Amino acid sequence: MLDFALALVVGIMLVAGGIFTFLAALGIVRLPDVYTRMHAASKAGTVGSGLMLLAAGIHSLDVAIFTRALAGFIFFVLTAPVAAHLVAKAAHDAGYRLTRLTAIDELRDAHNRNAKKR
Repeated sequence: MLDFALALVVGIMLVAGGIFTFLAALGIVRLPDVYTRMHAASKAGTVGSGLMLLAAGIHSLDVAIFTRALAGFIFFVLTAPVAAHLVAKAAHDAGYRLTRLTAIDELRDAHNRNAKKR
């Protein structure tokens, strides 16, 4: 009975991780600009890969492997949002435009205010 419950939990985590990863890939293909694509890749990709990594750690039934999987998940959660933020800031500084659907560019407004102060 315990083996079935463990297999069910691992299966659910793998399917959920696969769905999140698929949605991240779909977002990269379908979203209109680099900023929204990066958002999809960093958020859904992190959750999807993290769930699959934790599922692999649980499935192994080894504490050492699970600990490494957990450390990898924590690494994903800590680094992916920071990396996405830095890439988005670099893209904005390089001049990549927001989509026409975007109403406010707060970073451009902040740069304009700072330029007026100088």
